[in-house]
Amino acid sequence: MTSQEVRAQFLNFFKEKSHKIVPSAPMVMKDDPTLMFTNAGMNQFKEYFLGNSVAKHKRLADTQKCLRVSGKHNDLEEVGKDTYHHTMFEMLGNWSIGDYFKKEAIQWAWELLTEVYKIDKDSLYVSVFEGSEDDGLPLDQEAYNLWKAIVPEDRIIKGNKKDNFWEMGDQGPCGPCSEIHVDIRSKAEKTKIPGASLVNQDHPQVVEIWNLVFMQFNRKANGSLEPLPEKHIDTGMGFERLCMVLQGVQSNYDTDVFTPLIREIEVITGHKYGKDEKTDIAIRVIADHVRAVSFSIADGQLPSNTGAGYVIRRILRRAIRYGFTFLDTNQPFIHRLVKVLGEQMGTAFPELKEQKQLIENVIKEEESSFLSTLEQGLVLLDSVIKSAKEKTIDGEKAFELYDTFGFPIDLTSLILEEKGYQLDVEGFNKALKAQKDRSRAASEVSKDDWTVLMTDSEQEFIGYDSLEANVKLVKYRKISSKKEGDQYQLVFNLTPFYAEGGGQVGDKGYLESPNGDVTYIVDTKRENNEIVHFAESLPDNVNETFKAVVDHKQRWRTACNHTATHLLHQALREVLGTHVEQKGSAVHSKYLRFDFSHFAKLSVEELRKVENFVNARIDGHLALEEHRNVPIKQAMEDGAMALFGEKYGDTVRTIRFGQSIELCGGTHVKNTGDIWHFKIVSEGAVAAGIRRIEAITSDAVKEFYFTNNRMLFEIKDLLHNTPDPVKAVASLQDENTALKKQVEQLLKDKAKGLKNDLIAELKEINGIQFLSKKVDLDAAGIKDLAFEIGGQEDNLFLLLASESEGKALLSCYISKELVAAKNLNAGTIVRELGKYIQGGGGGQPFFATAGGKNPAGIPEALDKVKAYLS
Repeated sequence: MTSQEVRAQFLNFFKEKSHKIVPSAPMVMKDDPTLMFTNAGMNQFKEYFLGNSVAKHKRLADTQKCLRVSGKHNDLEEVGKDTYHHTMFEMLGNWSIGDYFKKEAIQWAWELLTEVYKIDKDSLYVSVFEGSEDDGLPLDQEAYNLWKAIVPEDRIIKGNKKDNFWEMGDQGPCGPCSEIHVDIRSKAEKTKIPGASLVNQDHPQVVEIWNLVFMQFNRKANGSLEPLPEKHIDTGMGFERLCMVLQGVQSNYDTDVFTPLIREIEVITGHKYGKDEKTDIAIRVIADHVRAVSFSIADGQLPSNTGAGYVIRRILRRAIRYGFTFLDTNQPFIHRLVKVLGEQMGTAFPELKEQKQLIENVIKEEESSFLSTLEQGLVLLDSVIKSAKEKTIDGEKAFELYDTFGFPIDLTSLILEEKGYQLDVEGFNKALKAQKDRSRAASEVSKDDWTVLMTDSEQEFIGYDSLEANVKLVKYRKISSKKEGDQYQLVFNLTPFYAEGGGQVGDKGYLESPNGDVTYIVDTKRENNEIVHFAESLPDNVNETFKAVVDHKQRWRTACNHTATHLLHQALREVLGTHVEQKGSAVHSKYLRFDFSHFAKLSVEELRKVENFVNARIDGHLALEEHRNVPIKQAMEDGAMALFGEKYGDTVRTIRFGQSIELCGGTHVKNTGDIWHFKIVSEGAVAAGIRRIEAITSDAVKEFYFTNNRMLFEIKDLLHNTPDPVKAVASLQDENTALKKQVEQLLKDKAKGLKNDLIAELKEINGIQFLSKKVDLDAAGIKDLAFEIGGQEDNLFLLLASESEGKALLSCYISKELVAAKNLNAGTIVRELGKYIQGGGGGQPFFATAGGKNPAGIPEALDKVKAYLS
């Protein structure tokens, strides 16, 4: 049975059981502040389990693309080392929102596995929750009895809270669960060791394939449990593991989910899978990681240095590193796997084919960049090894390589071992833990339980039509973080405040009590389909009716910028071509940012055309045509543009200005004339094939022109009110270039004259020609001088210092023969001497420089360098 057939049979089975088959949500979470990535099939249904929304369909099923590489669910370091953990994986799931419960979930799971997929009943084990004294919960007798009617009791395992009690997080819906495990060992192995003893023991052939979660409790902030008003079913089955069982192989990587990728890796690298364990691990890592990275990019998340982007970059770099170390690949090659992945999974997930070129470009650029970093790291590590006085390398120095240069610690350890050194692992882990603790402390948020004042199943957003409203507080809670301090989250029965989403920032404003007291709303976000208002204080009487007022000016400026992004999108497709697609946006009150796919830097003429196109639509005073609750099929037939990586409901809101029509939930001006003017302030690259434009509108444009006009008058004043300041500045630049050349020549002549004086001052110490001296030259002059003397004198060790405009410079030159013979390193030396001038630096073993802000420390640095000659 092929993987495509496995997927189809699952969905068809639950369709026949009256389940609504829904598409996979994006793997990258854009508007959920509690998650970076979709890590379970239930994520997109959280609002139903929490009771924040009423589900249109009580029974749901899908296959969900998931990523588990951070936080509580982190499988990254296991991936590749075993045959059944993955970063990106598919989770097949069925859900009941207050409909059926344990009986149907258990019976249907057994029916699908044994009657449809025809898995041998004797190879299956099930588990039930044994209870917990801490939570005051007994054995899940109901689930036990249901299973006892299906399987022999010796195949029912009582599991602890870790394995058989599922929780959404520290707070929220939770409940006991039943896992279904499969034993795919040989008959001889099964006879020797019973499968029951290997369940949940990380055995590669006795693995969990399906988890049936019985969601019936709510975990409160104090750790206690309360029953949910409705009971739910949430199941998740590992698609890759299921394919392994049904295709009769012993590894997920031997299924047709992975074999096409593995074959392509073999062809590209020349290494065969199944011949060597280290090679096999590397191939598995790459086959897994290219899936995670490709799906993330297709969903709009590019590799970067922060947040979700950093996680994706880390996954890709792990794959590159394994290829570099174990498959002898020092050229980009992972991007070549994207085509194979698209052919394998593009039918179920068409975004892989539609975004193929972008995915390939981004991965290739990241590969090139990190391979360069690896080469740099190898040079730096070699320097650390040469300067080591013992066979154990300091863990903090290894951490600096890891943290500053991105050099993987396992590669550091491997190289050290090959060269007869060992790593101070404890020191490295201590430095890493300190960094993680700092990061965790900065981002950690504690939340109280919600205090519920009234029931309201679904609050109403009225902010498209009104910026003020009389509201009642439905519930509130206190939250605390190191960054923001104490704040309160407020939820109202209705609200005019727009919650952050679709690239647009959340509204700010205030809450006015009947007695005139004001509570300021500092941000608005959407969480689990609730609009949550952030306030620095709580109103005195929470049961009052309040007047909620949005900051009119900020909302208007934001609306101008949001409408401008739509016009900009249209302009780019008109000027550059229809290949342009939006890849991200940020809409603030002061500016807008727009990321889009394009292969080259925009010329001045292209930027001018884009600006003119947008401003022509502004001057045209195009009226807003807004349609709410439009069936998505109709909206697409009307030409509305949908964005990759966004999840849309059955009905959508469309925004049209002239020929620009998009699916959008943001706020907009009533007429393009309200924007006044549009001005691009910057354009540049974000990643391979992705460009970014930053622009301003309305008041910000007026301020921009006012500031530039003032600067022009100031420049003209400095140029004695010349009628043509551009010509005058060009003349000054020409004059400055000529003077620079004269100064450079004078400094060279000065250095030549100084050379003989310095050679005369050289002193021989332990066979080394040594001199440390302060000179009156710039950095370039010192370097030229040092290399000229070095070309004339053997065994030379120079430390030259200079001072300019209150800053200090140290330059160290060491003859290459001395570097080798005496194990000296100019980079290490200047870094250590840099502390005397309150600075730092580095360079190559034979020449390096350091800069600092304390020229008074130069004499001490010149004196301390003598210690390196002993």
